[in-house]
Amino acid sequence: MSEPQPRGAELDLYRDTWVRYLGYANEVGEAFRSLVPAAVVWLSYGVASSYVLADAIDKGKKAGEVPGPEAGRSARVTVAVVDTFVWQALASVAIPGFTINRVCAASLYVLGTATRWPLAVRKWTTTALGLLTIPVIIHPIDRSVDFLLDSSLRKLYPSVGKPSSS
Repeated sequence: MSEPQPRGAELDLYRDTWVRYLGYANEVGEAFRSLVPAAVVWLSYGVASSYVLADAIDKGKKAGEVPGPEAGRSARVTVAVVDTFVWQALASVAIPGFTINRVCAASLYVLGTATRWPLAVRKWTTTALGLLTIPVIIHPIDRSVDFLLDSSLRKLYPSVGKPSSS
C-alpha cells in the first residue's frame, strides 16, 4: 500500500488499508473487458469512482476539523475536496483505465495478427497482460499526476490550505 505509518500517525482508511484497492477496480475491469459483458466493466468504474468520491469527502471532513480560523475553514475544505477528487480521478480512474484499455486492445490485436492461437487463449493472455501491467503503471502515474497538479491546479490554492501530499 504505502510506507509504514509513523507511531501515533492516524491511519487513513482510503490510503493505508485494503479499501485503497477499490480504486483499482476499473483497471481490473479493463483487463477483463474482452471476457466479460460491458456492464461488468462499467460496474468496475462505478466502484472506483465511488472510492474517489468517498476519499474526497473524507479529506474534506478532515480539513474541516483542523483547528484554525473559521474564516479559512471553507477554503481548506474546498481545497482538500477538489485536490483529492482531481488527483484520485486522474491517478486512480482516468489515466490507468485508459492505459490498461490500450495495453489490452494492442495486445489482443498483436496476438490476433502474430499468432494462430484460439480466440479464448488470446483473450485470457490479454487479460493476464492487463493485470500484470497494473502494478507497473501505478507509481509512475501517481508521480506524473503529482507533477501535473503541482504545475497547474495546486498553484491556484492559498498557501495555507495546500494539501501535504496525495
